[in-house]
Amino acid sequence: MNKRDLINLLKTSSGEDSGCEEAFALLDEYVEAELEGRDVEALLPAVAEHLRNCAPCSEEHAALLALLKEQLGA
Repeated sequence: MNKRDLINLLKTSSGEDSGCEEAFALLDEYVEAELEGRDVEALLPAVAEHLRNCAPCSEEHAALLALLKEQLGA
């Protein structure tokens, strides 16, 4: 990430980022809420913010979501 990317990230971030550890701990709950059609932005805003800004956690989220969708036949 270059300086410009970092500055843009800081400008667009609400400052309510849960961090990797908390996001990972709440990822199951987040994905289950997503699959139920609940508003995850309102339910877990700090996790949603973190997933927008952290590529590794976002990849974990996508993988878990895909796995559960496959298991549910969705």
